Amino acid sequence: MRADSKTVLRQLKTAKGQLEGIIKMVEENRYCVDISNQVLATRALLERTNRIILEAHIEGCILDAAATGSEEERKEKIFELSNMIKKMMK
Repeated sequence: MRADSKTVLRQLKTAKGQLEGIIKMVEENRYCVDISNQVLATRALLERTNRIILEAHIEGCILDAAATGSEEERKEKIFELSNMIKKMMK
């Protein structure tokens, strides 16, 4: 992985803590809107983390393949990125 692993791990651990908090909220039968707000906040954090990972992938793996990789490798990296973008747009 080319992204800063300390940043990614910190954000993922934060999301994990948020998920544990959401589970506790559900177990305590807390107010629906409060739970939903926490789900949205966790989702936003995971989306930001994913962007960091993908940006590093583009700046590292894809640019390396474009500069030094074979035609097959360049096509493969573009195909992977295209599929990831499609998944993110759903």
